[in-house]
Amino acid sequence: MAVNYRPEVMLSAISDYERQYGVKITISLENEPLGTAGPIKLAEEILRTNNESGLFFVFNSDVICEYPLDQLVAFHKHHGQQGTIVVTQVEDPTRYGVVVAKDDGMIERFVEKP
Repeated sequence: MAVNYRPEVMLSAISDYERQYGVKITISLENEPLGTAGPIKLAEEILRTNNESGLFFVFNSDVICEYPLDQLVAFHKHHGQQGTIVVTQVEDPTRYGVVVAKDDGMIERFVEKP
């Protein structure tokens, strides 16, 4: 979990969740923001250790919804590419950005918050 904003509050809450759910949460404390993919690169060794499938999920913590993860994994394995991104269409993309894709779903480019 990448943490930047109010780390003392996050560390306390994370410790509570670890005890409550019996899980280990590893934290990347960012002294300066590393951008969207920076913490993923920092966690590369953790993500690869004891991970025979090589698969992992990345979620934005400010988005809460239900994902069909089994279907997503099956789709990802079927197309055989390096990654799979789930996006949704919104009426006004100026707050989010745009994914420009080919007819087959292959991403051509990203347009950052037009």
